[in-house]
Amino acid sequence: MHGYQRRRRKRVAEINVVPYIDVMLVLLIIFMATAPVITQGVKVDLPQAEAEMMPEDSDKPLVASVDAEGRYFLDIGENRDEAVDLLALANMVQAQLKTTPKAPVVVKGDANVRYDAVIQLMATLKAAGVPTVGLMTQPEQ
Repeated sequence: MHGYQRRRRKRVAEINVVPYIDVMLVLLIIFMATAPVITQGVKVDLPQAEAEMMPEDSDKPLVASVDAEGRYFLDIGENRDEAVDLLALANMVQAQLKTTPKAPVVVKGDANVRYDAVIQLMATLKAAGVPTVGLMTQPEQ
């Protein structure tokens, strides 16, 4: 009866890593797809506490405004009270920054303006080459 003895199988002590690799690849694809969405946005240097006055020795600031209806204005040139589109505003800002590159740029928005209109203005200023954009505020009474 010795010929019929069963041989004992050696146990396999390996971990099957294929499911873990599949999960990691799916997570990698998810993070690669969501990372560009997360990083989009306009960088704004907001004051830490109360708004500070601009230094007296700084250049005259460029003031880009948006009114309650969402129309855009720039305080340079002859037609300061005429609304301009964003492309014309970007061209005027670029031209002004060539002559006075250190001039600060400030956004003045109506309190009732849509948030999107302010973001579009700030994105346009950034695309025009403005390094930092300030937000104009009115002191509290």
